[in-house]
Amino acid sequence: MTAATLTPVPTTATSPEARRTWWSDVWLVLVRELRPVAREPFSVVFGLVQPLVFLALFGPLLVGSAGGGLPTSDVWLWFVPSVLVMTTLFGTSTTGSNLQDEMASGSYERMLVTPLSRSSQIVGRALKEVVPLVAQGLLVVLVMLPFGLRPDPVGVVVGFVLLAVLGVGLGALSYALAIAVRQQEWMFWAVQQTFLFPLMILSGLLLPLEAGPRWMQVASAANPLRWVVDAERALFAGDLTAPVVAWGFVAAAATAVVGLAVGVRAILRASR
Repeated sequence: MTAATLTPVPTTATSPEARRTWWSDVWLVLVRELRPVAREPFSVVFGLVQPLVFLALFGPLLVGSAGGGLPTSDVWLWFVPSVLVMTTLFGTSTTGSNLQDEMASGSYERMLVTPLSRSSQIVGRALKEVVPLVAQGLLVVLVMLPFGLRPDPVGVVVGFVLLAVLGVGLGALSYALAIAVRQQEWMFWAVQQTFLFPLMILSGLLLPLEAGPRWMQVASAANPLRWVVDAERALFAGDLTAPVVAWGFVAAAATAVVGLAVGVRAILRASR
């Protein structure tokens, strides 16, 4: 009788490296970036100081001039979406300064030597902007409800999605700027401030552009922020199917695509 020969079945051990995907890298970076926010949630509340100041001081001026050319009699439905877009613009355009701090401390270089893909490090950071933006937007809406704000609930939710898409793009552009000017830190703020206020004014955030000169109206058409502002106002007013809503999403998506492409290109070139 011949003893049967047992052939051991080879077992393949899957290493953690093999199980890693690009999306898991993005998730790791996203969680890492959100930890400081979770440890210090007051930073999200502190970011509301500026928008609340605008609502408290600029809002009453608009209420007094409501009959003087504003496109809607409900001033809060016109102005609160503007403040939310302004919060997105100010908050995400400055996030590159956090990356500059990491460069100064050496944390950024330590991230570069990890197995995480370079592109995931930009995408994960940019996606992190969604959480504080939605939290701040929700707080602003809740604060304004006792003052007479009556937005469309579905429009508010869709509006937050629109702001999140815009915030990802602006955040990625801010990180790209921080990487590009890493040898000259002051240049980050010079460029950020140079673009910030023209974009804000030409978007009609604070005053309706319909009353402005013709050249400002033409220039605003090339400003993606203007389309997002118009879309937010339509969404809050409950006009979810307005064409301007679609144009707002196109503008926000284009900003996100361009921002992520520029950000990924910047980190790949800087780490060669």
